[in-house]
Amino acid sequence: MKKQRAFLKWAGGKYGLVGDIKRHLPESKKLVEPFVGAGSVFLNTDYENYLLADINPDLINLYNLLKEQPELYISEAKRWFTDENNKKEFYLDVRRQFNSTDDVMYRSLAFLYMNRFGFNGLCRYNKKGGFNVPFGSYKRPYFPEAELEFFAEKAKRATFLCEGYTQTFKKARKGNVIYCDPPYAPLSTTANFTSYAGNGFSLDDQAALADVAEKTALDKNISVLISNHDTTLTRRLYHGAQLNVVKVKRTISRNGAGRTKVDELLALFSPDQELS
Repeated sequence: MKKQRAFLKWAGGKYGLVGDIKRHLPESKKLVEPFVGAGSVFLNTDYENYLLADINPDLINLYNLLKEQPELYISEAKRWFTDENNKKEFYLDVRRQFNSTDDVMYRSLAFLYMNRFGFNGLCRYNKKGGFNVPFGSYKRPYFPEAELEFFAEKAKRATFLCEGYTQTFKKARKGNVIYCDPPYAPLSTTANFTSYAGNGFSLDDQAALADVAEKTALDKNISVLISNHDTTLTRRLYHGAQLNVVKVKRTISRNGAGRTKVDELLALFSPDQELS
């Protein structure tokens, strides 16, 4: 199976880690992802059904629109990808309109446009909920038509929900498999990350997710795989899991030439972990 790219550019996307993740995901008929992001794991696995969630309503609305009206969405989106629209003034006007409307179709089209024409494919909101990623100044942004079509077809097997991870965990049933790709813990205590959805993902949240994962594995007989940076902190948080280390290239760096490989953890909480 050829590796399939997501149609969204995504900081921390799992395209480069898909092979390792698949090796550690147990067999099942259904995959549950409480932090679906751009969906690289969804796109590159072959479960019968998927429950895919995220706390970003713009992301989930786009996915549901693409699932329900693929031809309309793709044809409308394609019209935005022109040289005339690849200008800072146009981009800022779209961003302003996006932040002032509740129209799902407009926001979904603008979301893809800003993802491709904005800086580094970032997805960032300010404390008031306004999208605030600057213009990207790319020569000719790529329109991901084939990727959109593939996603729309695969989405027939998926349910997309906008909710927090604790709600998604509650919906998982015995025999399902859960994969979690949370906002990563900082590599150091001095690292300062802009929050993904406006409300951040604190160290307390990291600990709470680890607790929920362990309890879900033991109480509901559901395997849970979590990816994160390999640090002293995450190793403590995932002490009850089987830990596997993989090397990954960092995709965001102020100095592109200085991107280095870092260790990441794949922590698997299994129903039988107490016996191993």
